[in-house]
Amino acid sequence: MLFETQDESEWRAHIHRLRASDKQIDWTAVRLDTLCGRLVQPTTYRLSLFVPSPVHDPGQDCADH
Repeated sequence: MLFETQDESEWRAHIHRLRASDKQIDWTAVRLDTLCGRLVQPTTYRLSLFVPSPVHDPGQDCADH
Protein backbone atom coordinates (compact mmCIF):
# COMPACT_ATOMS: atom_id res chain seq x y z
CA MET A 1 0.00 0.00 0.00
CA LEU A 2 1.34 3.43 -0.93
CA PHE A 3 -1.14 5.67 0.89
CA GLU A 4 -4.38 5.49 2.89
CA THR A 5 -6.59 8.19 4.38
CA GLN A 6 -10.17 8.96 5.33
CA ASP A 7 -9.90 12.44 3.85
CA GLU A 8 -10.88 12.44 0.16
CA SER A 9 -9.25 15.79 -0.64
CA GLU A 10 -5.98 14.65 0.97
CA TRP A 11 -6.14 11.42 -1.09
CA ARG A 12 -6.70 13.30 -4.36
CA ALA A 13 -3.91 15.77 -3.56
CA HIS A 14 -1.49 12.93 -2.79
CA ILE A 15 -2.28 11.21 -6.10
CA HIS A 16 -1.84 14.50 -7.95
CA ARG A 17 1.57 15.08 -6.31
CA LEU A 18 2.74 11.55 -7.11
CA ARG A 19 1.70 11.82 -10.75
CA ALA A 20 3.55 15.11 -11.06
CA SER A 21 6.74 14.10 -9.26
CA ASP A 22 7.25 10.31 -9.33
CA LYS A 23 7.87 9.18 -12.90
CA GLN A 24 8.93 5.67 -11.78
CA ILE A 25 5.43 4.54 -10.76
CA ASP A 26 3.78 2.27 -13.31
CA TRP A 27 0.25 3.70 -13.19
CA THR A 28 -1.13 0.65 -15.01
CA ALA A 29 -0.29 -1.35 -11.86
CA VAL A 30 -1.83 1.08 -9.36
CA ARG A 31 -5.11 0.44 -7.55
CA LEU A 32 -7.27 3.33 -6.44
CA ASP A 33 -9.79 1.98 -3.94
CA THR A 34 -12.65 3.64 -2.13
CA LEU A 35 -13.74 1.46 0.77
CA CYS A 36 -17.26 2.71 1.40
CA GLY A 37 -18.05 3.35 5.00
CA ARG A 38 -21.31 2.34 6.52
CA LEU A 39 -23.00 3.53 9.65
CA VAL A 40 -20.13 2.53 11.93
CA GLN A 41 -16.98 3.00 9.82
CA PRO A 42 -15.91 6.04 7.80
CA THR A 43 -15.07 5.81 4.10
CA THR A 44 -11.40 5.02 3.49
CA TYR A 45 -9.42 5.92 0.37
CA ARG A 46 -6.50 3.67 -0.50
CA LEU A 47 -3.73 3.88 -3.09
CA SER A 48 -1.83 0.65 -3.60
CA LEU A 49 0.58 -0.86 -6.07
CA PHE A 50 0.05 -4.32 -7.54
CA VAL A 51 3.09 -6.50 -6.96
CA PRO A 52 2.90 -9.79 -8.86
CA SER A 53 4.04 -13.02 -7.25
CA PRO A 54 7.48 -14.09 -8.39
CA VAL A 55 7.35 -16.50 -11.30
CA HIS A 56 8.58 -19.95 -10.35
CA ASP A 57 11.44 -21.17 -12.52
CA PRO A 58 10.83 -24.89 -13.23
CA GLY A 59 14.58 -25.42 -13.55
CA GLN A 60 15.23 -24.14 -10.03
CA ASP A 61 14.92 -26.48 -7.05
CA CYS A 62 12.46 -25.31 -4.36
CA ALA A 63 15.12 -26.00 -1.71
CA ASP A 64 17.21 -23.15 -3.17
CA HIS A 65 14.72 -20.51 -1.92
